[in-house]
Amino acid sequence: MSAPVSDFRIAIATAEAFRSVHVDDVYFVAVLELLGVQPTVCVWNDPDVDWTSFDAVLIRTVWDYFQQYSAFLAWLDRLDQRGVPTINDTRLVRWNSEKRYLLDLEQHGVPIIPTHFARAGSLLEVLQSVPSREVVIKPSVSGGAWHTARGTLGTAAFKETITSLPSHLDYLVQPFVPEIATNGEWSLLYFGGTYSHAVLKHPAKGDYRVQEDHGGTATPAKPDAFIVQTADSALATVAALGYREQVYARVDGVVVDGQFCIMELELIEPLLHLGIRPDAAERFAQHVVERLKQLKKERPDVTAAKADSTS
Repeated sequence: MSAPVSDFRIAIATAEAFRSVHVDDVYFVAVLELLGVQPTVCVWNDPDVDWTSFDAVLIRTVWDYFQQYSAFLAWLDRLDQRGVPTINDTRLVRWNSEKRYLLDLEQHGVPIIPTHFARAGSLLEVLQSVPSREVVIKPSVSGGAWHTARGTLGTAAFKETITSLPSHLDYLVQPFVPEIATNGEWSLLYFGGTYSHAVLKHPAKGDYRVQEDHGGTATPAKPDAFIVQTADSALATVAALGYREQVYARVDGVVVDGQFCIMELELIEPLLHLGIRPDAAERFAQHVVERLKQLKKERPDVTAAKADSTS
């Protein structure tokens, strides 16, 4: 490992429930320190944090942001107003926080799981036009299968489930994809826009949710070239839409009838599966340092003022 190359202070934004470095990020944070970065774990909605004392904020385990979405957006606004950059930047984070971005991708030719959008209060109306009988319903701002429901349209049990969903939320409606249970869901990890590694995730038997909290598993795997090419194309589309600063990204999808269909792009707080790939943790850290150097060149007066205040 090379010697420290710079001296930056960075806040690693997390949620109240994850006040220390997540186990998957431990080596990554250690590499940052070796590269001359001083990382500090900070709860994103802690009113006592002085975000202006940092050169940047690296958003990591803010795994409750969708439950406090208005407050999260207001926090991003405050960072912008105070001149505190985030990695990835706030424009990209805002766009990615609302899953309607899938429709943006589809309009630009990226294959996605067929998706219908239902504004608050219109879910039942939208469901009447959905061709699939077995569907998955999820809030358009969500994570970890929060308020997510799977069932068969027209059944009494699923109707009861639907009516129990919070009515003030917007929703996405998608067909249930059985390939998730049979073949698994791919997660491809990218740093600095370049493919790094992948895992193949499977739900617990009888379930459809691949998250570890719901019994899912993730295994290192090598995707076929067409899967990587589609993921590359999806992120290139994001860049073409004007969101070019992608220091880290995770592309989730499933192969259906020989085509890799995007399920989600995770550009805010994805688990990056760094624990299984120390080399990926090192690449991620290097890209973070490169971004910090770029910010220093773009904002020399701000950087100098912060150096004076901490000296």
